[in-house]
Amino acid sequence: MLKPDTLRKALMDAVPALRTNPAMLRLWVDKGRNIATLSHSLSFEKQFSLNVAVSGFSGDIDTIFVPVMLWLRDNQPDILTVEAGQQACFSWTLVTNSDSTQDLALTLQLTERTQVKEVDGALYAETLPEPLPPALVTRPKELYVHGELLSSWSS
Repeated sequence: MLKPDTLRKALMDAVPALRTNPAMLRLWVDKGRNIATLSHSLSFEKQFSLNVAVSGFSGDIDTIFVPVMLWLRDNQPDILTVEAGQQACFSWTLVTNSDSTQDLALTLQLTERTQVKEVDGALYAETLPEPLPPALVTRPKELYVHGELLSSWSS
């Protein structure tokens, strides 16, 4: 699977608190299922919930949300563009702890395609990335929240 690792990297790159304390960030997958058709290939789509937990966070939650939205634009754009995705595919909860830190939990409904090819009697499986976004999509390198520069990154 590609998406859990790429989202972890995006958050670690964009959120200074997570770079300083990576143990604050946990990701796990559940509710997974494979969807296939009885076609000539064994290719299939993985559908799953990607859960993201940030524990003991003391910043503005937009510092987490904005990098996730940026990641979704490239890695699961239907969440941002299809009404069903907009309504049900990105949910979150927030708990304020006694020390005024927050525990944030995100749930993203994601898919990944696996292409399976048969060549000379052997099967080759490959997880496919999302198609590239249109050329007009920008790649911001800084995050400002309430006018204050909170993070910058190079990738």
